[in-house]
Amino acid sequence: MSPGKRPGLKAAMLFLFASASALAQVQFLPEVDPYFKFDQRIRVYFEAKEDRDAGSPTQATLGPSLQLTFKPLVKLQNVAAFDLDDAKKRVLLLDAGYRSVTAPDTPVDNRFTTAVTLHFPLKGSFLMTDRNRADLDWKGGVFQWRYRNRLALQRTLAVHSYHLIPNVSVEPYYTSQYGKWSTTDLYAGCLFPVGKHTQIAPYYKHENNTGKSPNSQTNSIGLAMSRRTWSCCVRQRTPITAYCSSPRAPSLRAAIESAALTKRRVGGRRPRS
Repeated sequence: MSPGKRPGLKAAMLFLFASASALAQVQFLPEVDPYFKFDQRIRVYFEAKEDRDAGSPTQATLGPSLQLTFKPLVKLQNVAAFDLDDAKKRVLLLDAGYRSVTAPDTPVDNRFTTAVTLHFPLKGSFLMTDRNRADLDWKGGVFQWRYRNRLALQRTLAVHSYHLIPNVSVEPYYTSQYGKWSTTDLYAGCLFPVGKHTQIAPYYKHENNTGKSPNSQTNSIGLAMSRRTWSCCVRQRTPITAYCSSPRAPSLRAAIESAALTKRRVGGRRPRS
């Protein structure tokens, strides 16, 4: 496919470059999140990114997560119809994973994560996401934990035949290291679907950290790409006998009985000599 036929990719790059030129002294944070679906409820995704969360210096984060979802909600399917992340069409998402966090001249941080995410359809075709996440960190023989609550709001906008999804979110951190709410992250971005399996999400991030004195603030530009790389989901088809046994399909049942009777009559005739 030629670049001219990929409106999502072009729009995402224009959004990113425009944001980067408008902001000075920002850091670029790339991220790739491929995921694999085992069935309609279970999927595994792998996260590879650079970040600066909770006042940390630039660090690389790598690791897998296992996610469990439940039945989709019709209202969520409507408000998230053009979002390629099908987990947003379900009310509840459970997540558990491991991350290896590395930074220059510091020990490796072994992080275990658990998260519970809720999705709510709102008036005006808005979708609200409430993620509650706990991080358990072992770094250099020292254990620390932190709680993160991210509230996000998004709405799909149509531009001719293409649909983009602007979004904003806020995420405060409570850290055991400082014993208080020490960090607040603010996000503004947009989701750009590219084809049927890839979604690009450029965003701007402002972080205010009050753990140490004096307070520190950082600005970053990020570009995240999520892609469904493999799926073994098999759609369950309803047998034709189920339709025939339904009282709502008398015409279909009569047609099949008539075809079977005709077949028996034709099969009972002797071939002409």
